[in-house]
Amino acid sequence: MKTIMLDGSLYATGKDLHQALKQMLSLPDYYGMNADALNDCLSERSEKVNLWITDPGSGETADALQIIRAVVEDNGGEIKEL
Repeated sequence: MKTIMLDGSLYATGKDLHQALKQMLSLPDYYGMNADALNDCLSERSEKVNLWITDPGSGETADALQIIRAVVEDNGGEIKEL
């Protein structure tokens, strides 16, 4: 299981958050930087994701993180808020 830690307060936009996920999860170049693309990429992997959230951030970033959280859970991953 791959564990990543996200601090939403470090990202200004949902796109910034997706860019960080692309790097942290080694997502392919064609990753579309949205929830549907994340779902597609995670569903193709056998390795599940543990998502640890240290700060949800605010505004657009918090909204994007909430959706990302649901995608990770839908793909068998675990969420932990620190």
